[in-house]
Amino acid sequence: MNFNAPLLRPIRILLFPISLVYGAIIWVRNRAFDRNILGSTTFNLPMICVGNLSVGGTGKSTMVEFLIQRLHTSYRAAILSRGYKRKTKGYALANSKTTALEIGDEPMQFHLKFPEVAIAVGEARIEAIPQLLHDKPETELVVLDDAFQHRTVQAGFNIILTDYSNLYSRDWFLPTGDLRDEKSSASRAQSIIVTKCPSQLSHDQATAIRKELRPAPGQSVYFSTLKYGQPYHINLHHIKELDAETEVLLVSGIANPLPLKAYLHEHTKTYYEMLYSDHHIFTIDDWREILKRFDFIQSEKKLIITTEKDAVRLIKFAEELKEAPIYVLPITMEVLFNQEENLMNSIHEYIQKHLRKEINNV
Repeated sequence: MNFNAPLLRPIRILLFPISLVYGAIIWVRNRAFDRNILGSTTFNLPMICVGNLSVGGTGKSTMVEFLIQRLHTSYRAAILSRGYKRKTKGYALANSKTTALEIGDEPMQFHLKFPEVAIAVGEARIEAIPQLLHDKPETELVVLDDAFQHRTVQAGFNIILTDYSNLYSRDWFLPTGDLRDEKSSASRAQSIIVTKCPSQLSHDQATAIRKELRPAPGQSVYFSTLKYGQPYHINLHHIKELDAETEVLLVSGIANPLPLKAYLHEHTKTYYEMLYSDHHIFTIDDWREILKRFDFIQSEKKLIITTEKDAVRLIKFAEELKEAPIYVLPITMEVLFNQEENLMNSIHEYIQKHLRKEINNV
């Protein structure tokens, strides 16, 4: 169970009675869906849901990008997300003038990386999907970002993620733990992916985790690790190398910065950190404080490093950023044990089966 900061542990333990109430509410809700007391809607096109059982930090955005990178050249794909912490409400479709404040940082990140893919946001997925299909009738495939608990929409292929350092099998309901759903809900997914594994994870370690997760019959378990690319300037986009002489100021507002900090510890001389809450909306005062902290670093070889998700919230300070040595550290997901082909084959098989069914029904 991940109690996060040590100072929070006593508080989270004291909140255990609330966790019991929360867990009971989740149990009743799930049984209502299981028994069709609450209804689920299906749509007549392939839908892949990427989600988790816990709050934040499992790598959903990286997984969505992984899928779109491999699918968007074969299918006319779209991404539907909630648009967490955006300044707007309701349905919105990204366009050339869209900002992170309008659709949220992660959807904006998708939009910048895949401008040819339809990116939409909407809290109520059951209302947003028909609107998306109206706006983009050529859509052949929808990837639902963080929608596993939104059972009013039933996806045909569910992928749930669980962090290697905080497996859902060892967790507990909020607020004592990080679970927002029952552990047994994992059985509704076609694939489970253990994310942020050490790159040298052994087969024996993977086998032990697979046994602990107890996958349902026919359910696949995969293991993935994070791969960091070369930092690029947030505005000018030129590349910079990190090395043992570089000192870094890490500026980040993500749910789980531990893998990123471990990477900087291994690949730089030292790093300092300015950590903000997940999805933090940066202000001009934040930016001034960042520059002030950076100026205190005495090394001649120094950089500001941030994440791609944070970059879309910082880019509004475009003029100030031109002269600043602030670099974005890109990240991708790699499936371990040469299992990527198996994962993608199962997804392609689902999509093709669904598309063939559509043709036969015409």
